[in-house]
Amino acid sequence: MQTKRAHHLPWRRAGHLADNNLSADDVVRETGWVFNNETGDDLTLKEFVDTGDKEVQRYVRLLELQNIQFESSTLLEIGSGIGRMTSAFTNRCQKVIAADVDSAFLERCRQTVAQFGRIDRLNTLHVVNGRTLVLGDDTVDATFSYITLQHCQPQDAIELVNEAIRVTRSGGTIVLNFRTWVLSDVVLVPLGVAMRALWKVSIIGPRLARWRWSTRIGWQANRLNPNTVLAKVAPALCEIKVFHSVKRKLKVSANSQKPIKTIPTNRINPSHWWLVAQVS
Repeated sequence: MQTKRAHHLPWRRAGHLADNNLSADDVVRETGWVFNNETGDDLTLKEFVDTGDKEVQRYVRLLELQNIQFESSTLLEIGSGIGRMTSAFTNRCQKVIAADVDSAFLERCRQTVAQFGRIDRLNTLHVVNGRTLVLGDDTVDATFSYITLQHCQPQDAIELVNEAIRVTRSGGTIVLNFRTWVLSDVVLVPLGVAMRALWKVSIIGPRLARWRWSTRIGWQANRLNPNTVLAKVAPALCEIKVFHSVKRKLKVSANSQKPIKTIPTNRINPSHWWLVAQVS
């Protein structure tokens, strides 16, 4: 049964377009606001995938992931979209499972990987309800998610973190990106609540759920700080690291049984932080 949560509506609208006989190139041009900040009629699928290739290289370095044996690993990507970063992962990993809330995106993800990655290494997973991964325990060696968990309702985001831990083998690695509070959220969060309500209004709602300016207001459905997340999941983890921007101070409460290392890092958005940890 398809979820009807308001924060999924932009993906449903874009997915409808993606399912309407559009190529992956067409999807990028028609719905560029969904996938990254680069928009315009001149944006091509190749340019779109190039941004993902560069970010995979960047985060492997910034988040100290060089020790992961990607070439012999199965990696789960939560929130693959049409494959912006997925292609790069298939070029690195033995196997990749791309998971997304919209099945049309997953079709285009396969198309993207077929052009720019290794389609023989790709499986896809439809996250029908936005919070449950239909995978067995200890299925993957690493789980990665970037700019996805911020678009979920808070409890759904926490549940996806628990699911990531469940499906990642003992000793495997989770690499998860979150958005936390900044001063501008005093205005942005109430605006987001109002915009998501408008998305449900007939006639105007479907339009608002497709336009870039309105979706950027409404699609960020939660703010989760490290303490909130780690209070729920730290017992299942070890070697816990929290990466954050050097431009802000991010306080993480010490856990007497689970040491947590905080690492200020360049080239991370001040409103973002990353959880990198091994599954116990």
